[in-house]
Amino acid sequence: MPVGNQQVTAHPFLKGLYRDDYYPDHVVDRGKEILLRLCERIETERPADLSALYALTQAATDEFNDLQADFEEADSDIETVAREEIAEDFWFVAQAYGFADADVEELIATRDW
Repeated sequence: MPVGNQQVTAHPFLKGLYRDDYYPDHVVDRGKEILLRLCERIETERPADLSALYALTQAATDEFNDLQADFEEADSDIETVAREEIAEDFWFVAQAYGFADADVEELIATRDW
């Protein structure tokens, strides 16, 4: 199911990482796919409250945890700049789906990067 939220479809996910050669595009592409799958899940499952949203975002965060190895294999890393960019996009997703009270740290609470 393609994402239907127009804010999301127009959003340049992980834009800062694409602009920096330290982050290989093929790995950043996988991160963007994680975020878009998260949006698809939100549209399909329609979480009723923050707890339900956090369950979805934390599952997506776990996928980013797994992506860390791909960054390392490409001589890159999910370091400060990447962490901030990823966190901002999780926050954007929450806002785009009406969760104005979402806490960015809770959205990505399961991160190990």
